[in-house]
Amino acid sequence: QDADALGALRPDQEPKATESMVEIIAMIETLIAKGFAYSSDNGDVYYDVSEFDSYGKLSGRNIDELRVGERVAVNEAKDDPLDFVLWKAAKPEEPAWESPWGRGRPGWHIECSAMSATCLGEHFDIHGGGQDLQFPHHENEIAQSEGAHGCQSVNYWMHNGFVRIDDEKMSKSLGNFFTVREVLNNYDAEVIRYFILTSQYRSPLNYSDEQLEQAKNALTRFYTALRDVEAKADVNWLDDKEYGERFKAAMDDDFNTALALSVMSDVRQKLNKAGDESESAYLAGLLKSFGEVLGLFQDEAENFLQGRDGRQVVNLQANSIESHTTVSSPTLIVNEEIDALIAERNQARADKNWARADEIRDELTAMGIVLE
Repeated sequence: QDADALGALRPDQEPKATESMVEIIAMIETLIAKGFAYSSDNGDVYYDVSEFDSYGKLSGRNIDELRVGERVAVNEAKDDPLDFVLWKAAKPEEPAWESPWGRGRPGWHIECSAMSATCLGEHFDIHGGGQDLQFPHHENEIAQSEGAHGCQSVNYWMHNGFVRIDDEKMSKSLGNFFTVREVLNNYDAEVIRYFILTSQYRSPLNYSDEQLEQAKNALTRFYTALRDVEAKADVNWLDDKEYGERFKAAMDDDFNTALALSVMSDVRQKLNKAGDESESAYLAGLLKSFGEVLGLFQDEAENFLQGRDGRQVVNLQANSIESHTTVSSPTLIVNEEIDALIAERNQARADKNWARADEIRDELTAMGIVLE
């Protein structure tokens, strides 16, 4: 969970008593003193679930139902099958730290409670995580934190849905595992962000190139609407009685970002049909204001539409836009050369040299450049 808290051990190192480890041990001692935990003869320390009356409140699990079919293993020293470990006695050749219960290591759950209290306080607003952590991990965190501190630990728990790859669960075993860094090699960060926002955070997120292309096209439509419009600078979406209230209702509905994006799409369509400069400036400012909430429209429209982030080049051999850190290869053409071709085409059109103009257009199309 936290390499620093555990001393960033290598096999040849002796564990050191870090400040985080001291806090973990102190929290366990508090739980024992308050009657929420007990130590066993073998050096293990367990949380006594029966002492925490509201255990199961996060996941909706019933303690008696959880016990059905469970039994205490012969070699375990805990009193109840639902009790979970706070401190585990050391096994041979395992990393271990000194404690009041002998040498051992902390349990997974107690590390998180101790770190949360240290970094965020005994009571904080939002705790997130995947749906698979709701039980038992987060349920155990609540029992530990509230048992030790005597107050509600978290106001809101937010559990996100799983990422799926072409409708299959993403996992290393299936070979369909990837990182955000890898996706950024092919797509702008805002495109990825827009794609994620198209699903409510608790829903499964199906990743595919087709889905990302759809997100890219949708974001392109927004930037196209914002292009050549001087957005009003002081627009605050909270003051808008129509779209602003709809956007707020969507976000207040457990962060329904998919619905919020649909509200923004309505604003975009109205911007495209705006009748005067004042209305266009307001609607563009309203879109920008919405974008500040969701992390969208952070780039200039022309930069986004032309891919001008300083790294974009066109590969003449592959006929596709790719990212590179250098432009030393003779097969690469940079934005300045694209501009030169566009300027030449404009001049050809002015000279009514339609054959040359069409030739340049086809050449640009082959490179993946579309002129509007």
